[in-house]
Amino acid sequence: MHGEISDPADTGAGSVEPVAAGAVEKAKGRSGFSGAVDWKLAAKTGATLVPSGPRTSRYSAEQVVAELAVASERAEGPVREVSGLLDDQPVPAARIVDRPGWIEAAADSMGQLTGTGGNTGERGLLQGKPAGVQAGAMLAFLSTAILGQYDPFTGPDGTLLLVAPNIVAVERALGVSPSDFRLWVCLHEVTHRVQFSSAPWLADYMRTNVEVLGDVGDEPLNEMLSRLVEEVRDRRRGSTPDDPAARGVVGLLRATQAPPQREALDRLLMLGTLLEGHADHVMDAVGPAVVPSVEQIRSAFDQRRKRPTNPLQRIMRALLGVDAKVAQYVRGKAFVDDVVGRVGMERFNTIWTNAETLPRTDEIERPERWVTRVLG
Repeated sequence: MHGEISDPADTGAGSVEPVAAGAVEKAKGRSGFSGAVDWKLAAKTGATLVPSGPRTSRYSAEQVVAELAVASERAEGPVREVSGLLDDQPVPAARIVDRPGWIEAAADSMGQLTGTGGNTGERGLLQGKPAGVQAGAMLAFLSTAILGQYDPFTGPDGTLLLVAPNIVAVERALGVSPSDFRLWVCLHEVTHRVQFSSAPWLADYMRTNVEVLGDVGDEPLNEMLSRLVEEVRDRRRGSTPDDPAARGVVGLLRATQAPPQREALDRLLMLGTLLEGHADHVMDAVGPAVVPSVEQIRSAFDQRRKRPTNPLQRIMRALLGVDAKVAQYVRGKAFVDDVVGRVGMERFNTIWTNAETLPRTDEIERPERWVTRVLG
C-alpha cells in the first residue's frame, strides 16, 4: 500500500512495508514472501488488539462519514487543477472505515502485493502464523495513526481509505476547523489516487520492486554478517550518510541485503518520497480559496509532528522505520517545491513518464540535478 497521511503525534507516518522474508526459502516461481505471513490471521490479530477510537455519538459519527465522503469527491477538482494531471479514469467513491476496517484492508492489500493473498490452504498449519501475529500487532499500532490511504492494489480502480475516528481525534487535538481539516486530508489522498490513475505504470513498478525485495538468494551468511558488522562500525565512527533511509532499523535492513534487494528498497523509498512530497505540495498549494485555514492546519500539524514521543512510541518508530517515513514527507515536499518553483508544474509532470524520469537517490537533496538530467 502506498500514500498515507498519518497522525504525526503517534507514529509520524504509517507506511506498511512488506514483512521481511528472512530465512524463508523461496519456492519455485513464487515470491520469497509467499507463505511468510498469514495475512488473514494478521487481520484478526490486529482487530483484537486495536484500541477504540475517540468517543462520539452515533449521530456525530454518521455526520463525519457523510462529510468525508463529500470531501473526497470535492477534492478531485482542486487536485486536478493544481497538479495538472488529467485522465479519463473513473472516480471511485472513498471507503470510510474505522480502525478494524483499515486493518482488514491493509492486510488484504499486503496479501495482494506480496502474492500470498488470503489463501493458507497450501501451507503447513504453523507456517506464516507467527509472522501473522506479529504483523497483526504492528497493524494494530499503525491503525491508530493512519488518517487516510490510497491503495492501488485492490479493486479495479484502487481504493481510497479514510479512517474516520483518527481524523476526528487529530482535528480535536489540533483545535482546527473540522470541515477544513477533513478536506485537507482528502486533498492528500486524492492526489495519490490521481498519481496512480495518471501514471498506471506506477503500480506495476512498485509490485516489481517488491518482488525483487522478496527474492531470497543463495548468498553466504558470512557476507551478509560482514556487511552488518561494517554498518555498525560506520555508525560508531559517525560516518553514516545523512539519509534517513541509512539510519535506524531501515539502515540495518539495507545492510543485510544483497545489492539487488538493497537497490529495490532504495527505489521504493525514492518513489515513496516523491509520492508523499508531491501530495503534500498539492494539498498546501490548493490554498485558502478551497481550505480557508490551510496555513493554520499545516502549522499545527507540523508542530504536532515535532513533539517528543514516549519511550514505547520511540521504540515502535524505530522498529517500523517511521523516522525514515516522516522524512519522506519533508524531503519529498522540498524536492517538489524546488522543481515546481524552477520549471513550473507542467514541466515537473515529466517525472511521471516512466521509471527513468523518477528522481534518483542523489537528486532528492539536489533537485537541480534532476532538472538537468531529465529536462536538460
